[in-house]
Amino acid sequence: MSNSEYLRLADTIAAEIASGILKPGDRLPPQRTFAYERKIAVSTASRVYSELLRRGLVVGEVGRGTFISGEARRGAAAPSEPRDVRIDLEFNYPTLPNQTALVSRSLQGLDQPISLDAALRQATSIGTRSVRETAASYLSKPSWSPAPEQLVFTGNGRQSIAAALAAVIPYGGRCGVEALTYPFIKGVAVHLGINLVPLAMDSAGVQPDALRKAHEDALLSAIYVQPAVHNPLGTTMTAARRQELVRIAEELDLLIVEDNVYSFLEDQPPLAALAPDRCIVLDSLSKKIAPGLTLGFVVPPLHLRESVMAAVRSGGWTASGFAFAAAERLMADGTAAELARLKRIDAQARQRLAAECLSGFEMQANPNCYHLWLTLPPHWRSQSFVAAAARRDIALTPSTTFAVTAGYAPNAVRLALAAPTIEQLETGLRILAGLLRSTNHELEATE
Repeated sequence: MSNSEYLRLADTIAAEIASGILKPGDRLPPQRTFAYERKIAVSTASRVYSELLRRGLVVGEVGRGTFISGEARRGAAAPSEPRDVRIDLEFNYPTLPNQTALVSRSLQGLDQPISLDAALRQATSIGTRSVRETAASYLSKPSWSPAPEQLVFTGNGRQSIAAALAAVIPYGGRCGVEALTYPFIKGVAVHLGINLVPLAMDSAGVQPDALRKAHEDALLSAIYVQPAVHNPLGTTMTAARRQELVRIAEELDLLIVEDNVYSFLEDQPPLAALAPDRCIVLDSLSKKIAPGLTLGFVVPPLHLRESVMAAVRSGGWTASGFAFAAAERLMADGTAAELARLKRIDAQARQRLAAECLSGFEMQANPNCYHLWLTLPPHWRSQSFVAAAARRDIALTPSTTFAVTAGYAPNAVRLALAAPTIEQLETGLRILAGLLRSTNHELEATE
């Protein structure tokens, strides 16, 4: 069999994974069986499996076989979407039992002709004066209040990230990012031709020396950070680290793009409170309200606003008029703030449950956060654990998803606690605790 033929077979398996025919956790047949079924040599089957392993589509577990990877359907440019699993600990959209009723009450009358006529008109990247004033008030925190004339809007938080980076980093430019970060930025960087530079972190956030060294190696245009309730680690930068990071950014003349999507779970002001002319603040509504109601916020310094607006227009990232109308009502009447308050309580309850169910294991957890970072015992590898969980109908996210480069991926997984019911969450956590304690020999006996 020629090289092209073995690669064709690998591509066939990859297509079955991409289409969902093969799912994370599914076991591939032994190589001899695969060879017999495909009428190829065993040595060729070995090359196919090696190629799938090289692509990160499968993981091999000694004595147990080859399984579709927990990352099999992810790609740098296309993060995965929620899939039909019994217990979803992968996607992190908090949904409260009563939130639909609260939203419905707020939106009463929006279907009336006068209101609906305005909502269905074409919108712009800056919305209306009324929505800017409402949003500016809603986003305000102690010691930081954006001016209405700063605000630019997008369709969602991801588009806000793309618009901010497109506005301030040229094609081929370098952007410093936390070594473990929100995965979507990797896809954005690919599309925009931006080179991501991983910055080493500690418990307080980005290490200042790492930022200085990265800029000395080759000039950075900006840095992208999550100073409050970091995803995936849950950490919040200390006051001292915030001041040091801003000081170095000013010294090196760097812009700071700060993602504050999870900041509603704490009261920390953005870095812009320390350096308003150097920081672009990003936020959105989907986590605070519901995944089906999205509106992204970009709060740049005034001298960068036109560049951000141009990026939104050229990217096709303008929010719809209906999203503006719904969001303005929810922010103005206090519904959005009430949902955020209730979700803080919910997140704390879920963290307490996780601490109880996973007691004795190494976790990095913020008691106010909707996710936690679980370091695995030595007998588990990140992707193998994700695959084993998938076989039990539990979706997790391996550390490699969040690593800017492979060398920064520790042996860990992120557990997103928001999506399941409390009962489902407890079931899933207790199953995972059993998996963490098990050995390969014990697993073979149960499967």
